[in-house]
Amino acid sequence: MDQRERRRARYVGASIEKQLGALPVIADYCHRLDLADIIDRACPIRDLAHLTHGQVIEALVANRLTSPAPLVRVTEWAREHAVEEVFGADPELLNDDRIGRALDAIAPELDRIVGSVGAQAISVFGLDTSRLHWDMTSISLYGAYEQIDADHPAPKFGHPKDRRLDLKQIQAGLAATGDGGVPVFHRAYDGGAGEVAQVVGAMTELQKMAKPQEFLLIGDSKLVSYTNVSAMIDAGVGFIAPASKAYTPAARLAALDLDSATQVDYVAQRDTSKPAAARGRWHVSEDTMTLAGKRKRDPVLTLRRVFVHSTARAHAAATARAKKLDRARDDLDRLARGLGSRHYPDEKAVTARVAAIAAARRVTAYLRTETGTDPATGKPTLRWWFDQAALDAETATDGWYALLTNLPATVAAAEILRRYKGQEVVERRYSTIKGPLAVAPMFLKNNRRIAALITVICLALLIFCLIERQLRLAIAPQTTLDGLYVGRPAKPTGRLVFEALARLRLIPGPPHIAPDAY
Repeated sequence: MDQRERRRARYVGASIEKQLGALPVIADYCHRLDLADIIDRACPIRDLAHLTHGQVIEALVANRLTSPAPLVRVTEWAREHAVEEVFGADPELLNDDRIGRALDAIAPELDRIVGSVGAQAISVFGLDTSRLHWDMTSISLYGAYEQIDADHPAPKFGHPKDRRLDLKQIQAGLAATGDGGVPVFHRAYDGGAGEVAQVVGAMTELQKMAKPQEFLLIGDSKLVSYTNVSAMIDAGVGFIAPASKAYTPAARLAALDLDSATQVDYVAQRDTSKPAAARGRWHVSEDTMTLAGKRKRDPVLTLRRVFVHSTARAHAAATARAKKLDRARDDLDRLARGLGSRHYPDEKAVTARVAAIAAARRVTAYLRTETGTDPATGKPTLRWWFDQAALDAETATDGWYALLTNLPATVAAAEILRRYKGQEVVERRYSTIKGPLAVAPMFLKNNRRIAALITVICLALLIFCLIERQLRLAIAPQTTLDGLYVGRPAKPTGRLVFEALARLRLIPGPPHIAPDAY
């Protein structure tokens, strides 16, 4: 009997119930991904060690998937869960010091570990990497982090997605397959790193992982710059990304003719249960645009620009505009009733309040005002109106946006839209990181451990998504299952599956009783 088997046999007592949950499933997926062995090959330790780094990281991955709470008291979690029985890890060994040493050990080898595990996932689970979706997000941190390890991403102030400008942040990039939204690649970046500058590095790593298959890279507008587009063309990588205002001004969108656009045979997932007349509709048309480099010798790049009109998006834009106009109207009427009061005693105060209303209600583009002072009473005056021409110009752009691509003309504009529509999958995975896997906010001793913990969480996300994908592949596409959601059948999602498995319990038996005695 080896050391791991002895640990598994050392049960506390027959009457102590432990939480089993999804641990056996997680352990199986860790084994199929060769997770512990990949880590142990990259970060070997002495033969006398009670736990390898790979075993510790496997336990941390299980912790993230079964107990999404701040990374404290892991030992208590391991005692309450069947960690020893399933993973062969003594709970007492999963203390803060051992976890910290494991994170320190894997930090220098993260690229190697991430690449190997991603390649293993692609191979073992047959993932289709012909379409990969890339995006970045920010993770807020607590702590000053004044002493920075230069070999790892540095926490810095930036533009966090959660708008916590008082906290430093670290950034993370994620690439998910169009096949099930499985995150096969991730990387941590400095808190102040520009998203545009990270695309080429990520593309290079994804090429290594996807070989020999070519792939299409889909991202947000930060994907598009002369440097990035030039690198993707040279590498033979196709891309699709939305065009920012710099590449498609509002006037160009307003000039588009919906009647001459081609309707696309596409139904959004949210509309599948609606009658045909109530579903959103998409139309496309296209032209080309050029992209010039900063240097005269840089070749001019020609890209296809696909204009897309969405009725759902047009309706949302019209509704949002009506709401902000109504709110601005209420604020301005309230201001008019208070002219000459102690709050608005003069023209200067009125002008300042008008500017504040315009900014808060986002109506600066079409709010027109005239302020002055009544010579008879000395009170300030205000006349305001919305510029109908400006409103009409904005209304003309409702529902329109543009996609840029280097795909050949043999790929129809409608097909470009269909391929792009999967981009929301990577955004949904970020919501999983910050929701079910509870990554933010984060506090750790140093930035080396922050980078390592982000990898642990992304490995947990990989298993989370693989379980969801494999279950959906095993059933018919539109099949719903009973017992996953209260009150009605539901399509299986990773979150619902883990919640259902969380009900499982384990009562360890005495080691001297043979298994066939039960």
